[in-house]
Amino acid sequence: MLGLSALLGPRTRRTAATNTPYESGIVASGSTQLRFSAKFYLVAMFFVIFDLEAIFVMTWGAVAREAGWAGYIEVMVFLVILLVALIYLWRTGALDWGPKSRRPGQLSPQRSDPRRR
Repeated sequence: MLGLSALLGPRTRRTAATNTPYESGIVASGSTQLRFSAKFYLVAMFFVIFDLEAIFVMTWGAVAREAGWAGYIEVMVFLVILLVALIYLWRTGALDWGPKSRRPGQLSPQRSDPRRR
């Protein structure tokens, strides 16, 4: 199929205009190579994880009567595991997005020891 489409497809010339990115009629400006911080990917992973959690819990909710007590116990074990994972992420600082804020009067980490100069 690929060979047939290459043979029978339209012939276009490669020019500078055809190789430029085009988005909704707006001419591109600047570089297309953007660097995203690792926090962006962390947010994306958390979204996927907790979105899947919501799908599993809603599915269980739809069949809760048919699943009975065994289904209830299974979903509770699932939620406890997720809660433990969330507490672990919180305690390790994975959910801290911004810089640490200092309290008024608190020294910076480099100058916390007054004997050190």
